[in-house]
Amino acid sequence: MYLASDLKKGLKFEIDGEPYVVVGFEFKKPGKGQSLYKCKLKNMITGNLFERTYRSGDKFEKADLEEQEMEYLYADKGSYFFMNTSNYEQIALTKEQVGDATDLIKDNTVCTILLYNGQAIGITLPNFINLEVTATEPWAKGDTATGSTKPATLETGFEVQVPPFIDQGQKVKIDTRTREYVERVNE
Repeated sequence: MYLASDLKKGLKFEIDGEPYVVVGFEFKKPGKGQSLYKCKLKNMITGNLFERTYRSGDKFEKADLEEQEMEYLYADKGSYFFMNTSNYEQIALTKEQVGDATDLIKDNTVCTILLYNGQAIGITLPNFINLEVTATEPWAKGDTATGSTKPATLETGFEVQVPPFIDQGQKVKIDTRTREYVERVNE
């Protein structure tokens, strides 16, 4: 059980049989009476946001959440298939559950799948992923303006801004949290 005093950004708990995460938090102590905890909550299944205020005596159930390492296998007809790396069980996630990770995920990527009561509800990509550049404009030698970038299309179809010296066929490291170029990868 959690108490209202345990509330903080990122805390996951259960309300009415569904998992929620605190995405915004504000503590208020009025002159008289109990402390108030104003929270912005996100439903981890539907993605709906709402605000709710709790008093200092309120209690919350812990959500039955579990994270498992799974390897992305393939996509087929709007479903994304993952394999548990320890017991080889496969699960399928919908495009909505995978979310914007579809732009950066490629075959054989090991991801963290969030499970609620044994059902997959979300995915977390590794912090960095290496992808091949499939299309970009050629580099004009001498074009050395500081901070200049050009668009590049990656093997997953995602477009990112890269430095001018990156050519088609090279691999680049992408930060999956910011969705930005980090560095060129030499293999």
